[in-house]
Amino acid sequence: MLRDRQLVGFLLITDVERAKAFYCGVLGLPIRSEDDYAIVVDAGGTPLRLAVVERVPEPVGTNVGWLVEDVTAAVRDLAAKGIEFERFPGMDQDADGVWRPSPDSGGVAWFRDSDGNRLSLSS
Repeated sequence: MLRDRQLVGFLLITDVERAKAFYCGVLGLPIRSEDDYAIVVDAGGTPLRLAVVERVPEPVGTNVGWLVEDVTAAVRDLAAKGIEFERFPGMDQDADGVWRPSPDSGGVAWFRDSDGNRLSLSS
């Protein structure tokens, strides 16, 4: 029933202007729509609804992730824009913060948005 239907992603935000600065300014995602309840940005053809709430809970895992061609290049690009990548105890992450679970893995790196949602890049 749903295999041919488009997915919509959801994230919670508390501050519309701060979220716009992050998602549109830093990540470069264009706005699809905006109302009193949410901003919807275009995340590579997938609508990502940034819903306004009073408080965003601490994530227990990754909220949203992007598949990229070269995770190291993408990490370095975002780091140059001021994004700090997370480090996790017990995970062998390289100097850029990329974790490769196997030698042939493209890797994954995690960062936070302006409200603390955990986002990832992987290849």
